[in-house]
Amino acid sequence: SPLAYQPRSRVLAAMGCGSSVKGKVDIKSKHFPEFRKGLPSMSGKVVAITGCTSGTGLICAKVCAELQARVVMVNRPSARADAALDKVRAVAAASGAPEPLLVHCDLMSFKSVREAGLKLQSELAGSGLDVLCNNAGIMGFGDIATEDGCDIQMQTNHLSHFLLTGLCMQLLQQAADARGEARVVNHSSAARKMNEPEMSNALDAKYLGKNGGNLGGTSHKMFKGANFQRYQQTKLANVIFTYALHDKLQASGSKIKVLVAHPGVAPTDLAVGTIHAGGMNDLKGMPTCIVNQIFKSTMHSEEDATMGILRCCCDPKANSGEFYGPVGKKEHLTNKHDSSEYKGKAELKKEEALADKAARDALWAASEASTGEQFTL
Repeated sequence: SPLAYQPRSRVLAAMGCGSSVKGKVDIKSKHFPEFRKGLPSMSGKVVAITGCTSGTGLICAKVCAELQARVVMVNRPSARADAALDKVRAVAAASGAPEPLLVHCDLMSFKSVREAGLKLQSELAGSGLDVLCNNAGIMGFGDIATEDGCDIQMQTNHLSHFLLTGLCMQLLQQAADARGEARVVNHSSAARKMNEPEMSNALDAKYLGKNGGNLGGTSHKMFKGANFQRYQQTKLANVIFTYALHDKLQASGSKIKVLVAHPGVAPTDLAVGTIHAGGMNDLKGMPTCIVNQIFKSTMHSEEDATMGILRCCCDPKANSGEFYGPVGKKEHLTNKHDSSEYKGKAELKKEEALADKAARDALWAASEASTGEQFTL
């Protein structure tokens, strides 16, 4: 959310920038190289990652392959998915890791998610699943219903991950029994809290129901209006789901950990998808040099943005129920958006106040109702 909270004077000042930067903004990694040195071997472990054709998901997949894990790439069928598989396959071959696996899954369809769940159960029956990283997401899409009747953003970002996690519980428990632990990792955002006066940051269960197409209409301005209210709800849902599943697993005595991260803000393809979906029409007319200037001043690199989910996936010291990412200066004092958490190291954050017990109970009930999935814990 780098543009939404920039003072107008800063934007105007940027109009004096020189030649336009073409293509993706190139930002040098500040913390990742040293962080990467401290990651342990993942040999003998299986890591499944959704949405790993580019950005943080692809970096996570490549690093896990470098650490000798067997990587399972859970992506929609596409040429991009095939190309990403080739990249991870090359990394795995160079590091001596097992051959990666591509499992097709369209998170906009519960039917596709169930098919992917069956595929994972079949392919991983002998090993179990050590880490399920629910990374995939979309942002700023219009008020559109999926084939299942849910909001397109909520289904992609939370509900289908809720369903996939339920379908993988036996595999996760199998790995935990065999190797001492397993993990579910969810990916939230700095946009789990927003500043716009018309937006409510508290969870509203209507966004989790089969109400797609009837949730405020379609807006076209960056981080304003109904499109981004729905996005905010999905990113808050990622945190609430983490805490709710953690509570249930702890109560059952399970060795499965549940963690959540946020990436800060980075120049990934997430914003590109938003522009194509019409959620940032106000950005289309802005000169490239201005956009690049703002991005460079407010973002960190894609590698730095991946440190949160990598800590959650790989760090042996990470505990269940923890939240990792850049730490804001005032996030624990307010329920409002905090732009100071846009970049920085992936550190342990304070518990999200908006994800209280009432929110956890409401999210769980609504998610089970929409997906039809009853967790077996």
